[in-house]
Amino acid sequence: MVMQVLIRTPFDESDRSGIRRLMNDGTYLGVFPLHEGRYDRPHSSGISLDRRVLYQTWAHPSQWYKKQPLCLVRKYFGDKIALYFCWLGFYTEMLVYPSVVGTLCFIYGLATLESEDNTPSKEICNEYGTGNITLCPLCDKACSYQRLSESCLFSRLTYLFDNPSTVFFAIFMSFWATTFLELWKRKQSVLVWEWDLHNVDMDEENRPEFETNATTFRMNPVTREKEPYMSTWNRSIRFVITGSAVLFMISVVLSAVLGTILYRITLVSVIYGGGGFFVKEHAKLFTSVTAALINLVVIMLLTRIYHRMAIRLTNLENPRTHTEYEDSYTFKIFFFEFMNFYSSLIYIAFFKGRFFDYPGDDQARKSEFFRLKNDICDPAGCLSELCIQLAIIMVGKQCWNNFMEYLFPKFWNWWRQRKHKQATKDESHLHMAWEQDYHMQDPGRLALFDEYLEMILQYGFVTLFVAAFPLAPLFALLNNVAEIRLDAYKMVTQARRPLAERVEDIGAWYGILRIITYTAVVSNAFVIAYTSDFIPRMVYKFVYSETHTLAGYIEHSLSIFNTSDYKEEWGASVSERDPDTCQYRGYRNGPKDYEPYGLSPHYWHVFAARLAFVVVFEHVVFVITGIMQFIIPDVPSEVKTQMQREQLLAKEAKYQHGIKRAQGDSQDIMSLFRDTSQRTSIAGSQVTARGSWARRFSRLSDGLDAHVEVAARPRRSVESTVWEVS
Repeated sequence: MVMQVLIRTPFDESDRSGIRRLMNDGTYLGVFPLHEGRYDRPHSSGISLDRRVLYQTWAHPSQWYKKQPLCLVRKYFGDKIALYFCWLGFYTEMLVYPSVVGTLCFIYGLATLESEDNTPSKEICNEYGTGNITLCPLCDKACSYQRLSESCLFSRLTYLFDNPSTVFFAIFMSFWATTFLELWKRKQSVLVWEWDLHNVDMDEENRPEFETNATTFRMNPVTREKEPYMSTWNRSIRFVITGSAVLFMISVVLSAVLGTILYRITLVSVIYGGGGFFVKEHAKLFTSVTAALINLVVIMLLTRIYHRMAIRLTNLENPRTHTEYEDSYTFKIFFFEFMNFYSSLIYIAFFKGRFFDYPGDDQARKSEFFRLKNDICDPAGCLSELCIQLAIIMVGKQCWNNFMEYLFPKFWNWWRQRKHKQATKDESHLHMAWEQDYHMQDPGRLALFDEYLEMILQYGFVTLFVAAFPLAPLFALLNNVAEIRLDAYKMVTQARRPLAERVEDIGAWYGILRIITYTAVVSNAFVIAYTSDFIPRMVYKFVYSETHTLAGYIEHSLSIFNTSDYKEEWGASVSERDPDTCQYRGYRNGPKDYEPYGLSPHYWHVFAARLAFVVVFEHVVFVITGIMQFIIPDVPSEVKTQMQREQLLAKEAKYQHGIKRAQGDSQDIMSLFRDTSQRTSIAGSQVTARGSWARRFSRLSDGLDAHVEVAARPRRSVESTVWEVS
């Protein structure tokens, strides 16, 4: 109530009003509600204040296993923050199920590491059998020929995540994501009813910044009042400018991914050209890990730059309400962060090695750009590299964010208090409560944005590429258990108390969650079909293998290249003698076939099987999830019954009010007739009585129809809908 008074109070002779305009002008430095006492010790009066209770029962790390006191959080911080913590707690609880299933899939991979299901890995690791196959060099002159057995570590690592349970887990995660969204809609509907949050966004007012920058006005068609307005042409120009800036930043992200690819290609040449024995032995693993770490650093730097840029772009758009401002800012940030965090994963999963033809391809050596075709996967597949990339980015991001959320506010508050004490001349001056709160971190009006964004990106890691890293839900669960208490600790102890706000839902984030869920179905289908070796193995097992086993699969998946087809400047290092043939990963014809190095029939069989799997997987999952959405109602039947009961009681109350009003008006009509009968002028009294009676009767009908106080309605001679008899 106090904030509403401050927002509406004029501060000069013009129409300008509101504390936020004065904040923008720099007249005031801050406006915020005060915390209730201290959190670290009880009040001197002995009363347990809400802040102290929240710290003891919610924000303290020792309370990590207890349920959140959402009613007290709502009372102290408001509906918006309480709804966020309710969503975060619900999401964390739902993560228990995929964490258990994903861990079981990983344990299955460990338990069956030496079984028949892992026959391809055994063949790669057999140095005296298939593992003795000579592989073509990865680069010209600097690299040397390798033995297939050198990929033994990658093949065993790949099997931990690419085993028969992977397909089941991918299907399970698709159903889990749909169930999570539907159950959250049900829970949110209960909260909206219990907390009385229906239609709270309809009462939202214009942003002061919008009213200040708007140069045109129009008549509001609903309120019939003059209001600031921004023309469609003006908005279009602003959208074009901000959209161009966003696309430019997306191109910067893609350039960073391209730079990481070139780094991997170059580093392999450097290692094989002059690295030590240990580094050469683990060159692929070393390259993958360092490239992922560099990519993580670039991601975090670009995130810091773009967040500041996005605020300026949203201010340039100048949305009308704060909800529109948040939605615009949300979509800008998420679109950028999606490309920033997932572009390298998308490249490894769906594009790496797809452009490689064969070792003697001269197209790949024409320019530095075409060198990207030589960025190929290990003979064991790309899934192990995708797993490493996903684990480093996801876990590294979580550790960095938790570190910043805990230590940065502490350091910031300590530095501000230190500067204030140095500027205070009277050392005996006791700092008031408002001074202590002023030195805390200002959460701003977008206080929950970073928290939501962090969780939404994590949801993307958990669902989009979960087939490559089944332990992702487990790491997300462990992080979220700490995240709830860290966010609570920050809000209770390190940040100013935010202004309580009422919201009807989690806003644009729910739409983003639904988009990610649908995208995850397609993504996991393509990861299983094109990134993992599940489909090629099944095709070999049931079509090409005489024993219907995976024995001989590795040798069947490699193609032969005649080293005599190398040009003089190509091939391995000068000091190494070329063998007659070498092999490479791919389904291509041999050097003596009708179409040398062309695509073999096996390639088209695998391609057709992959395409069929994607189509069947998507249709089955979408049909079943659609049935689940239809079966699970958005609003529980108990809540729907209570809402209908409330509407009925409201109608009855309005009807009773209208009846009482009608009875009062009928008594007035009877007294009117008695008065008119006593009048001497018959003609004049008839006209007066009829006109007055008609007006009374019209008010009576209004009261019965609308069930509201008709006396409060303004009546106009021209626009009034009340009829009158004369």
